[in-house]
Amino acid sequence: MSEYNHLYASALQNAVLDVLHRHPQGISEFELIRSLEDVEAIGIEQNSLRDPLSLFRTHFILFHYLYRLRERLRREGQDLDIHCLRIALKPYRTAEAGALDAYDSLAAYYLDLANLESVDAEDVEALLAAFWRRFRGRDQRAQALAVLGLQDPVAAAEIKQQYRRLVMRHHPDRGGEKETLQALNEAMAVLEIR
Repeated sequence: MSEYNHLYASALQNAVLDVLHRHPQGISEFELIRSLEDVEAIGIEQNSLRDPLSLFRTHFILFHYLYRLRERLRREGQDLDIHCLRIALKPYRTAEAGALDAYDSLAAYYLDLANLESVDAEDVEALLAAFWRRFRGRDQRAQALAVLGLQDPVAAAEIKQQYRRLVMRHHPDRGGEKETLQALNEAMAVLEIR
């Protein structure tokens, strides 16, 4: 997109560096965007978080330039942690002699501006819906594990063993309550472990 051309690169990278130097422990993507909204001529608009498509475009542009900044910093002997929950400067560790750098699929995605141009409002809505389905699924898993007295990380075999143990203890034929047994069965249905 022409509005997000490389003219913003230097100004945005310098603005990001200024913010990161003021937050040596790191800063979240949201806080960084808020900090950058006040900087003129860097391509981050005020109220850029107002709707899903604007939010996605802002996120993409920011991460595009963060990965470009990381490349520049590595040439200068520094590095950059890039995650939506924490963006922070860090010392650069060179790879061991002869070791190949690992392929970074996220960097490849964000460095290709064609990925920004190919996304429309429907795509963003679908991405958000998929995210919330996964998020709710993790929450349901945590709740189901709690019914069994477990928490992640836990192996399927351990879940089955705990379920059997609790069923034996709480089965109505052994003096247990029907409601407890139903809660255990519902937890296993959520966990989908057979």
